[in-house]
Amino acid sequence: MNDHGDGPLKRDEIRRFWGRLGLPGLVDVHTHFMPERVLRKVWEYFDGLGPLTGGLEWPITYREEEAERARILREFGVRAFTAMLYPHKPGMAPWLNGWAVDFARRTPDCLHTATLFPEPGVEAYVREAIEAGARVFKAHVQVGAYDPADELLQPAWGVLAEAGIPVVIHCGSGPAPGKHTGPEPIARVLANHPRLRLIVAHMGMPEYEEFLDLAERYGEVRLDTTMAFTDFSERFAPFPGRALTRLAGLGDRILLGSDFPNIPYPYVHQLQALERLGLGDEWLRAVCHDNGAKLFNL
Repeated sequence: MNDHGDGPLKRDEIRRFWGRLGLPGLVDVHTHFMPERVLRKVWEYFDGLGPLTGGLEWPITYREEEAERARILREFGVRAFTAMLYPHKPGMAPWLNGWAVDFARRTPDCLHTATLFPEPGVEAYVREAIEAGARVFKAHVQVGAYDPADELLQPAWGVLAEAGIPVVIHCGSGPAPGKHTGPEPIARVLANHPRLRLIVAHMGMPEYEEFLDLAERYGEVRLDTTMAFTDFSERFAPFPGRALTRLAGLGDRILLGSDFPNIPYPYVHQLQALERLGLGDEWLRAVCHDNGAKLFNL
């Protein structure tokens, strides 16, 4: 393992974190694995301070080859992780889903991940992905620049709701707003598909409270912690202290997410950021392992 701020010392720190809580490890619902040439393009975008990064300096902490990245997560004690992959144009999702089948086959601790895009045929390839074993989907409203309530997506949302397959969706307006980000478009999706198991990425940053509203209104809406509460995110999108009580009350529907490997700090910092919220060990156990284990029947 390279010495990039997460050598053996930080690994031991992570393992002590979940060991102290009496957990068998961590379940991380928001990690990125995708075809290498696609991931390199993503890293180039971060390096170039593209507009979707909000112009923020964003050094990639875990710029490793695929096998090494998976090994690092295992070293940290991550029992299950995802391959959050997403298209930015039509025709790309089926190809990504095909890659994901092979990745899941050779990576048994990865929750088989698939994706979708508003285009003709989306319902058919979503069904095919589920039949191939997909256990979670990724949707990226900001990068894809589409309305999640697009009529083309309605049948696919219905299929996913009926199958009970969770969808991790980047629909908040952080770190930079898009034409269809924010709570209103996804609220229209939920009005049509109230049983859809949406996991709102990044806690809905920066519209935290509006997405907490949706979670309180719809029993199958969850939120992942990805990059929320960290020093990095608190600088531009601080979580409001007045909402901590609501966060505690939704403790059974908050899931650990990290954005590994595309994070500008060591992995352990996400865990430390959750711990310093002061919501207690029971909340941490649920968020860092038990909620994900229950959702995915681990």
